[in-house]
Amino acid sequence: MNLKKRAIFDYGNNFYGPVVLSPTTLANIAVSGKIWQELLAFHSLLASDEYVEYLDAYYRECLQRFGQQWHYMDITNVLYAASKTLQPYNYLEIGVRRGRSVCTVVRGCPSVNIVAFDMWIPNYAGMENPGPEFVQSEIIKHGHSGAITFINGDSHETVPEYLSKNPDILFDLITVDGDHSKEGALEDLFNVIPRLSMGGVLVFDDISHPDLPHLIEVWHEALYEFRYLSGYEYTEMGYGIAFAIRRY
Repeated sequence: MNLKKRAIFDYGNNFYGPVVLSPTTLANIAVSGKIWQELLAFHSLLASDEYVEYLDAYYRECLQRFGQQWHYMDITNVLYAASKTLQPYNYLEIGVRRGRSVCTVVRGCPSVNIVAFDMWIPNYAGMENPGPEFVQSEIIKHGHSGAITFINGDSHETVPEYLSKNPDILFDLITVDGDHSKEGALEDLFNVIPRLSMGGVLVFDDISHPDLPHLIEVWHEALYEFRYLSGYEYTEMGYGIAFAIRRY
């Protein structure tokens, strides 16, 4: 089933608009027991580092303590839920690092075509950042069968250049998790949002990170500018996550 069949309802006058996937629906899918069961079956196999190992233990402990009542979201369960639900044809990611997020998307939809942007800064966030060859090997391990394009360099230059050279391409799923400065994050969002397909999902990370209080303001500014986005925020625990669905 393709994205149109999953996210779009085309009937008569479409009084409510064509998109039937709501942010709350996707949030409910992301926190469901089924998603957590599937995610934890492969999470420990993702490209690991100190942070990923911590999260794996955190997920398992919270589920053991609180069971089906545990309500938590971050980039991992949101991306896995979005990928499984939409079965996206094209996925764009800004900020790849070791490939945990992109591998999660691949687990949800192995056939997805990927365009991934990163600067591959050494020792990023105090942890190893081994480069695109490593990430590609990880993606293959997780069963990827679609096309993949790595674009190296500053996203404020490389993303507009790529989109200019590919004026017709749209993306069913987009993650922005690169430049975390206020100006840089806003620029990345403004560059990619017009290329989000109708019914597609945009994911923006770290909106409640204690060192990045401006990111939630960036997110709100993007939602205000692009009124066709319907957004959702989770800030209760962790570093927070935001996502939006393009309604038209």
